[in-house]
Amino acid sequence: MPAGNNARDGDPLVSCYFSVDVGPISGYFTEVSGLGSETEIVEMKVMGEGNQEIVRKIPGRLKWGDITLKRGITTNMDIWVWRKQVEDGNVGGARANGTITMFDQEGTAVAKWEFEKGWPSKVSGPSVKSDSNEIAIEELTIVHEFIKRVQ
Repeated sequence: MPAGNNARDGDPLVSCYFSVDVGPISGYFTEVSGLGSETEIVEMKVMGEGNQEIVRKIPGRLKWGDITLKRGITTNMDIWVWRKQVEDGNVGGARANGTITMFDQEGTAVAKWEFEKGWPSKVSGPSVKSDSNEIAIEELTIVHEFIKRVQ
């Protein structure tokens, strides 16, 4: 925590917004999910003492969660242009390393993640109704090969 912040180490952080910098994308998002990894579990049946069948659980493949970002739609087309690279078959050109930073309500960076070789697997435009006053939300899903929390 920065000096002068009243929160103690270990106190839950109240998030406000996120910045994302990856490839051609640099912007703020209001919702982020999928920041993590998981190890698959492999179950092996073995014979234990007294010829009793037991199941051992061992670590399998390491998987990284897909990062999902949401924000109010803007006039900026960067997300759609980046996704078009993949649609045109240029996944290699679309791959980029990136950073996601979480800010508190005062605008102080309180957490940061870095990921590698990310590319946009999905982009969704807003669902809108003409009689609604809700903010139109666009969504971006990024798949990647590695992520770590650095702050």
